Amino acid sequence: MNAVIKLCQATEIRMHFRSTQLIRRTTATLFSHGTLAILAACAATANQPGSVTGTVTQAAAQAYLDSYAAEYQRLYTTSSNAEWASNTRIVTGDSTNAVRTRAANEALTRFVGSTQNIGTIRAFLAQPQVLTELQKRSLEAMLYNAGTGPQTVADVVNRRIAADAAQTEKLYGYTFTVAGKPIVPNQIDSVLRASSNLPERRAFWESSKAIGPTLKPGIIDLRSLRNQTVQALGYPDFFSYQVSEYGMSADDMLQLTDGMNRELRPLYRELHTWARHELAKKYNQPVPDLIPADWLPNRWGQSWADLVTVKGLNLDSAFVGKTPQWIVQQGENFFKSLGFDALPSSFWAQSSLYELPANSPFKKNTHASAWHLDLERDVRSLMSVVPDADWYGTSHHELGHIYYYMSYTQPSVPLVLRGGANRAYHEGIGTLMELASSQRRYLVNRGVISGASAPDAMQQLLKEALQYVVFMPFSTGTMTRFEHELYSKNLPPEQFNAKWWELARKYQGIVPPTARGEQFADALTKTHINDDPGQYYDYALSQALLFQLHNHIATTILRQDPHDTDYYGNRQVGEFLKTLMAPGASRPWRDVLKETTGQELNAQAMVSYFAPLYTWLQAQNRGRTYTLPAI
Repeated sequence: MNAVIKLCQATEIRMHFRSTQLIRRTTATLFSHGTLAILAACAATANQPGSVTGTVTQAAAQAYLDSYAAEYQRLYTTSSNAEWASNTRIVTGDSTNAVRTRAANEALTRFVGSTQNIGTIRAFLAQPQVLTELQKRSLEAMLYNAGTGPQTVADVVNRRIAADAAQTEKLYGYTFTVAGKPIVPNQIDSVLRASSNLPERRAFWESSKAIGPTLKPGIIDLRSLRNQTVQALGYPDFFSYQVSEYGMSADDMLQLTDGMNRELRPLYRELHTWARHELAKKYNQPVPDLIPADWLPNRWGQSWADLVTVKGLNLDSAFVGKTPQWIVQQGENFFKSLGFDALPSSFWAQSSLYELPANSPFKKNTHASAWHLDLERDVRSLMSVVPDADWYGTSHHELGHIYYYMSYTQPSVPLVLRGGANRAYHEGIGTLMELASSQRRYLVNRGVISGASAPDAMQQLLKEALQYVVFMPFSTGTMTRFEHELYSKNLPPEQFNAKWWELARKYQGIVPPTARGEQFADALTKTHINDDPGQYYDYALSQALLFQLHNHIATTILRQDPHDTDYYGNRQVGEFLKTLMAPGASRPWRDVLKETTGQELNAQAMVSYFAPLYTWLQAQNRGRTYTLPAI
């Protein structure tokens, strides 16, 4: 369809907006004189697609982009506020928030996926020589966003939105129990981190999986609806659609994640062997070939950091007597010291930062997250902070996201490009801040631990590896491969649990403590499979990115050992981070990384960081049998 028809469609959208007082602009403001001449043909050609030709100009493209952005922001803000309410106040049996969220999300998806918008975007993109690079990137982002709800399949989209909302209610409205008594997720995590009582651990681990069957019907429905939604735009499946944000195919992404996994496999094999022996000693059991999942300090075996307590670096004891508010304020102080602004007062007033009491009349999403509700200055965080080491690191992590939002919220970055350079960048920045906040020099200089004590450097490195390296097989293997099977290969529901544990065995070297048949749905207990689907590899790529960034900061800016740094108060570090974050998605992510670090994205910095540990582990494991499956 030619450009005039596309511009006519855009005008129809604007006319609808003005008639409902959603956008208050005049035609003279929206369009150049040249574009007005083209639009004059609309009435005569409305029923004759492709019969009129015209010249597309940058001014016409910008007029459309401005109009789109204004309505997009309005609908996005309404949707975000509804989602916020649905995630921060969950009342069993009360569907008020779910109904409001569904309506707001339907309105947003109808707009971004409207046939008029899709057609107009494609028409402009068909003439890239006319567009500025920023206009082209904006239009490409808008077309990708249309994949969330193309109105060519409006019924499918509406059913998917309703199913998403219902799944969220089930996921976060569920009451976990042990021995018939209600418990909260933090209690499960606490027992798995600290208890040496295997029956107790088993009970809490099994409680964490009990929600799976409740979620299974919703995932079966959502799998179909998510696939159908993006197939309407020509994508083969939902997993492939999510991967395309990187400019890659599903096979490209699997090759990349498998390659990173293989690169780290020798180190992970040493960690797995060491952990098998340490855990057997802890529980006074024979050394297993594969690790029972309830022996590990995390519900999914994605982090084993709590297997090690570094003397002089026992952070949980360091936070005794501190308040949850203090924990979050330390993160803000860190960013302020680097030259960033203080958090807006609205952040403190409107965020949901702290744990709800056990007798609260409502529940909330307990998964930590950062929110950019209006794509301007309304930034918030949803956490359940208590004064311990995990939440100290998590608070720094979530504020990394918040300050990333604040960095690219500026006039030079269009609303539709106010996001990470790619999805991994946001996680990379957040986790970089978490890593920086855990290093000895930083903690000593903040007064969190005593400078008189000298933590065992190798034990500290081991603890970090049990967090960062152990995470990679879970993220690149178990999660990524399961979601690929789910969406790209249409994994049969009667094979969900078998496939999950097959992947966990292969990639992580862990097994369920007892037989787990298809009456269970253990994969679905992972939050992201339900409400942040098809993109868990983001976290894997972000891990590689964070070590690359950290290595650059440590060696090039601070001139410090990457294992023992303190970013605090260094304005050069702040300027480096601002340069990296400020463009948002307005520039190609590879270009930004190359310009700031001088390198392409790779895992070499991560491998190098843990090289001393690899040598140490080989000595510890001498004479032991390796039992980790090959990949």
